[in-house]
Amino acid sequence: MVTWTRDALIVGNFSVRYYGLLIALGALLGVLLAMKREKKLGLAKDTTIDLALVGVPCALVGARLYYVIFSWDIYKDDLLKIFSLREGGMAIYGGVLAGVLAGWVFSRVRKVSFWSLADLAAPSLALGQAVGRWGNFFNQEAYGYAVSDPALCRFPISVFIEADGRWHLATFFYESVWCFGIVVFILLMERGGRLKQRGEAFLWYLFLYGVERAVVEGLRTDSLMLGPVRVSQALSALLAAGALVALIVRARRRKKT
Repeated sequence: MVTWTRDALIVGNFSVRYYGLLIALGALLGVLLAMKREKKLGLAKDTTIDLALVGVPCALVGARLYYVIFSWDIYKDDLLKIFSLREGGMAIYGGVLAGVLAGWVFSRVRKVSFWSLADLAAPSLALGQAVGRWGNFFNQEAYGYAVSDPALCRFPISVFIEADGRWHLATFFYESVWCFGIVVFILLMERGGRLKQRGEAFLWYLFLYGVERAVVEGLRTDSLMLGPVRVSQALSALLAAGALVALIVRARRRKKT
């Protein structure tokens, strides 16, 4: 059995962890993808860089705050622990919500279409998530229920968790693959000219990711909870439903014109 450490590089008492490297790599790849698409979306050159300089830091802060808010018992007695990211503790939805807010402010200041910026970001968000999810693999987190059937105790169906010495559903992997699929879907739709209006790429991202997360979140053992409710699962269902309604309404309006 192959085992991994969390550290990618150790120099003296300082270490660089795979978790941080993979999040950074996901963000970088997302920016590079957006740079290739900005002209096609009618956006000025370097819009991606300017947006990323605002959006990425906001997304990181939002991802951490979202996690801390819904895991307050972990941090309430040691507030400095909030600033320690080495053990993980980032929530994707917090990053998406903060990034969207930052994008809206950016659009108002720059006087550009918010929906064009949202479409620019859509496949990049999915790509960043697809890559970043592998940080969960090295951190041994974001996994699902334990499995006992020997036929299921193998990757990629499940992943071995050293903390309890058992195999668990590899939910981080399911999401990574799905997010790669979202990237391919949006880019193919875009290339085929099937995205007729501004905002449709982003709506498809919200719908597809929401559907996946609503299902996979139900398999996880570490969901952020609000009473008996899995916060991210409920939010996923709402976003998926809202995005689907918006896509249907837009399609009907096009048929009438």
